[in-house]
Amino acid sequence: MRIAVCVKQIPDPAAPYELDPETHFVVRPEDQVLDDTDRYGVEVALQLAEAAGDDASVTLVSMSPSGSLQGIRQALAMGADKAVIVDDASLRGADALTTSRVIAAAIGREGYDVVVAGTESTDGYTGVVPQQIAEVLGAPSLTFARKVEAVDGKIRIERQTQAGYDVVEAAPPVLLTVTSGAVEPRYPTFKGIMQAKQKPIDTLTCTDLGVTADNQQVITSVDPVPARQAGEIVEDEGEGHLRIVAMLEEAKVI
Repeated sequence: MRIAVCVKQIPDPAAPYELDPETHFVVRPEDQVLDDTDRYGVEVALQLAEAAGDDASVTLVSMSPSGSLQGIRQALAMGADKAVIVDDASLRGADALTTSRVIAAAIGREGYDVVVAGTESTDGYTGVVPQQIAEVLGAPSLTFARKVEAVDGKIRIERQTQAGYDVVEAAPPVLLTVTSGAVEPRYPTFKGIMQAKQKPIDTLTCTDLGVTADNQQVITSVDPVPARQAGEIVEDEGEGHLRIVAMLEEAKVI
């Protein structure tokens, strides 16, 4: 079983960041971390590979500036076999559809049976890239999986819903997205960290994939969030609740 996992390197959310004064894009540092939501996808992929046996492989697929590859190494240290990263300056500002086409091209180039992704990245929050990748690949999409298993040659999931869950299955090739909390991601061992330094990482460009980056987003301006206005202090002399009710009616809450 060939399993591809969509992962993303992002600036450390706990570290300060700045915007490019001309393009208004986030200035991405050399050291970026693995998006926390992707750890669940990596863990699901590793569990599927372990259940499938020795012939299974897990390949990380990412589109972002390579930097120091810190985030990619984190996922490799968990147990993935190799990584493919698309690093091309022409992709700066690429929209969700362009991103999907590029990642789908990289996955198709490697070959796959199962594609695993998180539901959305924490620095973009579009939530549409996995489904678009499935459409480009022509593969069925199993989304919002809270549980994943391989059964009788098919991938079966419990898809989380507001009312509970649906049981959905499809035969490979298939793409699935996993929710945070679907599994407990493993921590890299010291051995895994050392092995990650030796695992292959292929760096590709749009030319290598035969993809044109023709849909770039443009940020025209960035304005600071308005300062929070002071609230109204209600002095309660026995009838303060009436003012609160009036305020709720003005806000059309009641």
